[in-house]
Amino acid sequence: MPKSPTKRRPATVAALTDSAQALFLERGFHAASISDIVQRSGLTRGAFYSNWPDKEHLFLTLYDRHTERLLAELDEAAATLGEAADPLEGLLDHVAGSSRRERAWFVLSMEFTLHAARHPEIAKALAACEERLVAGLAALLADLLARGGRQPALPAADLARVVMALSEGLNAHALTHPDAVTATGDLAKRTLPPVLRALSEPAPRVGSAG
Repeated sequence: MPKSPTKRRPATVAALTDSAQALFLERGFHAASISDIVQRSGLTRGAFYSNWPDKEHLFLTLYDRHTERLLAELDEAAATLGEAADPLEGLLDHVAGSSRRERAWFVLSMEFTLHAARHPEIAKALAACEERLVAGLAALLADLLARGGRQPALPAADLARVVMALSEGLNAHALTHPDAVTATGDLAKRTLPPVLRALSEPAPRVGSAG
């Protein structure tokens, strides 16, 4: 019996997004066409257009999928740290270990960001995706700081943006300084903890006078 559309759609979306991500990473966003994506997935253009109006909206689906995976990995890593003396440094060990994969995604996301910057409607949609990442990272950072008896000294979302900006800057540096890839990872581990300490403050003790 043929599958109903509701049962078939998740598999179709997965096949198309997997194909698109592989092609985008291999060739870049602009060089990979919709025809290339559907050909690699073994599906049709009709299957593509039944899920997205264009290649840009497919990329936004990939961005959300990447955000979900990244936050899930960070949450899992943070959970394994238990009552570590410095859970933040422990989490950075995990981040450094996945830096090569994240750097490939960084190249793709920067290409798309430049494309979106020239198209206001796409930029607005990308910003909404980015805010979901900011929110998840902000919650994670607030939790890690709380384990050490601290809290953000500015809105947690702004703290997350600072961390993202520093990480993206280091990734950009590594693109043109390949001999510094390892040093860049070490630099993140050396600089992020003091940055977070400088942008955080002791949390009020429970029951303390206001």
